[in-house]
Amino acid sequence: MRTINTQQITGLVERLCIEANCYLSSDIYTCLNACCGQEKSPLGRQILGTLIENADIARNETAPICQDTGLAVVFVTMGQDVHIHGGFIEDAINEGVRRGYERGYLRKSVVREPLDRVNTGDNTPAVIHYDIVSGDIFHITVAPKGFGSENMSQLKMLKPSQGVEGVKEFVVNTVSEAGANPCPPIIVGVGIGGTMEKAALLSKKALLIPVGQHNPNPVLADLETELLAKINALGIGPAGFGGIITAMSVNILTYATHIAGLPVSVNIGCHVTRHAADLLTDET
Repeated sequence: MRTINTQQITGLVERLCIEANCYLSSDIYTCLNACCGQEKSPLGRQILGTLIENADIARNETAPICQDTGLAVVFVTMGQDVHIHGGFIEDAINEGVRRGYERGYLRKSVVREPLDRVNTGDNTPAVIHYDIVSGDIFHITVAPKGFGSENMSQLKMLKPSQGVEGVKEFVVNTVSEAGANPCPPIIVGVGIGGTMEKAALLSKKALLIPVGQHNPNPVLADLETELLAKINALGIGPAGFGGIITAMSVNILTYATHIAGLPVSVNIGCHVTRHAADLLTDET
């Protein structure tokens, strides 16, 4: 049995909140640079260059990449042999978010209730997802989600008879309807299967897959490639001003489902699709 103190969790979450909001992940940064060489639109290339310059300034000054520092979504992978000591794990995570958004001068964007719209003032509570695994691992990913992209995400309960063509149509139409709103070039996370809520969670997790990494299933990998080509053929382009680079990546995750269902969720990530992750070790 491994014992982890809640203070360790709070400290890790605090650090990851700042890193996710200020440091563009290396895979996206590399892809944006590659997109500059591929984009045919002069305005599109100029926009991509500005996005890269913005990311450089944010990293050098430890400043937010975007003014919308998002709602903190936290993924916890915890081994069943881990014991949390010193308090409740969710209190520790939310305290880490509170400290990170305060210390990092990050915008507080969370309201306590969706109808009364009163700001909580500290960007808590976070949305927390848990994966319980074997062993004593403790891993956290903080993925602040801005709502320019989140508001463009969709879920649909397709009929099994609609099959892969129905999936393709739904994914491409979702991106087409989103247009410039999610700040392209985007990352498209697709969740297929499970139940309604499982498909949505899969699509959110798909955004965390490194750009350029494909699904190990060759059929799904081919589908990712095909969807990326169809999306880029829409001509939305960087920031919606036209061009051949609308999306950097399409990532698909699937799960078993019912014989009568074909749930599909599309979660769109903006051009920064922020996330930072780390293992909690005994030295952390």
